[in-house]
Amino acid sequence: MTASVERTQVPVLSFLGAAGTVTGSRFLIDTPGARVLIDAGMFQGLKGLRRRNWAPFPVDPSTIDAVAVTHAHVDHTGYLPALVRDGYAGPIHATHGTTALARIVLPDAGHLQEEEAAYANRKGFSKHHPARPLYTEADARVAVERFAPQPFHREVEVAPGVHLTMRPAGHILGSATISVRLADHRDRRIVFSGDLGRPQHPILRPPDPVGAADIVVMESTYGNRRHDDAGALDRLRDAIVTTVARGGTVVIPAFAVDRTEVVLFHLRELLAAGAIPEVPVFVDSPMALSALRVYREAIARGETDVDPRLADRADAFGAGHITEIRDVERSKALADHVGPCIIVSASGMATGGRVVHHLARLLPDHRTTVLLVGFQAPGTRGRQLAEGARQVKMLGRYVPVRADVVDLAAFSVHADQGELVAWLDTADRPPDTVYLVHGEPDSAAALETVIGERDGWLAVTARDGERVRLD
Repeated sequence: MTASVERTQVPVLSFLGAAGTVTGSRFLIDTPGARVLIDAGMFQGLKGLRRRNWAPFPVDPSTIDAVAVTHAHVDHTGYLPALVRDGYAGPIHATHGTTALARIVLPDAGHLQEEEAAYANRKGFSKHHPARPLYTEADARVAVERFAPQPFHREVEVAPGVHLTMRPAGHILGSATISVRLADHRDRRIVFSGDLGRPQHPILRPPDPVGAADIVVMESTYGNRRHDDAGALDRLRDAIVTTVARGGTVVIPAFAVDRTEVVLFHLRELLAAGAIPEVPVFVDSPMALSALRVYREAIARGETDVDPRLADRADAFGAGHITEIRDVERSKALADHVGPCIIVSASGMATGGRVVHHLARLLPDHRTTVLLVGFQAPGTRGRQLAEGARQVKMLGRYVPVRADVVDLAAFSVHADQGELVAWLDTADRPPDTVYLVHGEPDSAAALETVIGERDGWLAVTARDGERVRLD
């Protein structure tokens, strides 16, 4: 039975996650007649953040009328299985691309949690007795059945008086900005950026304009920097050439969704240009390979958010001698590979997955190069490596770091400071307020300053747990 809910007299937005931190995207809209959640992500990184995944959701899930998600990454969708298990009974609105990827990502997340808990229990290094997953693969499979796919650019009423329109965000396949129109409140419009992509994403179209917006809730992951695109490609090339020459292995921890595709795209381009030698490329992630299939199918169909120039390519991701590794035994067998190679494996921040095992084996080898190709959240192994750690703890023991570590932040598919401001400039007029989320404090503060210096603009860094009026 659905619990009773005390309705607000005016529409209110609550920041339940991704405020003061990059992960845990959760934004709750309460109106006098409805309750809608935008994103239901997991917290990642520092232990204090990860513990928040285990806390009861701030409102009873059964009182939520609708959920909409911006894209399939776990920091935006990873809490959905727990939300459904604990009582949410409504639909989960998302684009077709997000729905297809979530059907891969969420069961994999549940399975991975079960595997990690079982491994910790076998080895006895967890502080919890017994270690247990936040949710199971079965929980995730129940949740993905709640997805209600929506096309881009079509408005849909998801709860009484609450209308949503999804537009391409250019971050990963299916990623969307979400425009919320409050029909019973002077058609006030709140635009959620989700994670904004970059105008030059090699696979996707650039983000759609903001359009009409009274309030904008915008990410600030790279709010304090600009990407060096040309330099990043040169450093990728040089790192591979140098590592191959000394007989080493290039390990690329890559997010299974989109980052793997971006990496393979650039490897293909470098190989075609003769800029790097042909060596075996192992993609060791069942989830990444499943996502790769979804991308290939989307390109073949000419999906709305896919760059149409890819339609003429036989295979945008055919990076030379690719070997797809799906089963665990073949993954373990990579330890016996002789000669230089490239291993692309999840997870992108080295927080879990098969890449942890590869790193544990290869970090002590001075011939190895680790390429970090995306944002590394505080508290993750990827962040430790990016900051020059000489040892990292993994699989219950410390591992020395003798490998070269190259941080290629420009390979992130998050917009940088200039691109974020340029996206805001596509608004029909300056909104009443821009709330900055999904950023570390220094990133959000820098972006707040830049936006606030512009005539007619007000930017505020959102605070965790804060409630603001939308009327």
